[in-house]
Amino acid sequence: MTRRDALLAALGLATAAVSQLPASAKSESALPARPLTPPQSGPVRVAVVVGEGSSVIDFAGPWEVFQDVQQGNGFELFMVSDKVKTLNVTGNMQIVPHYDYSSAPQPNVVFMGAQGEHTAAKIAWIREASAKADLVLSNCTGAFLLAQTGLLDGLHATTHHDFYDKFEKQFPKITLVRGPRYVEYEKIATGGGLTSGIEVALRVVERYYGTVAADQTAYYMEYIRSPQRPSAV
Repeated sequence: MTRRDALLAALGLATAAVSQLPASAKSESALPARPLTPPQSGPVRVAVVVGEGSSVIDFAGPWEVFQDVQQGNGFELFMVSDKVKTLNVTGNMQIVPHYDYSSAPQPNVVFMGAQGEHTAAKIAWIREASAKADLVLSNCTGAFLLAQTGLLDGLHATTHHDFYDKFEKQFPKITLVRGPRYVEYEKIATGGGLTSGIEVALRVVERYYGTVAADQTAYYMEYIRSPQRPSAV
């Protein structure tokens, strides 16, 4: 299965949208988003939501960013899915999530990339975890999953450029933004396609630990940050 086939399959497996969170649980602050305060003790905990057909670059790129941060207490990563079992992701890779939705700890950051199996349990967990999280992030067609939670209703968002028209048609309550690497609000950000997840993750590092920390992480990864900053809304 090609990556594009996986993205299309992920959209085909999506379930109907569920009811949205109350407005008080959403942040509609325009840029620039404020810095975030890391936990007083321990690392920033990041939950990476995965499923069958997950796009490897979508979760592996941000995973590398977060694991390479050397400032403060850094980040702690874990994968969560419907079951703790082997998942087949793009390129014939196999992964095993750390937790299912009944056992996963509360994260500071919730992240989702392109994937299939948009089950009711997955959507419900994202909504519940997001209410107490600092940030909720999507990348690529993970925006379709995030949109199903209702958290993006009334906001601007972006996704992979191949799916602009489909997203705009499927989610009329969301204003699609074409072109930027990511669109950011105080609590929610959506990334474009594939490597845009690296940009989103570096921005998260920047908000928790500062620009120097983000730039040092990018330098270590031999990654050149995009001069295009997030879309203003």
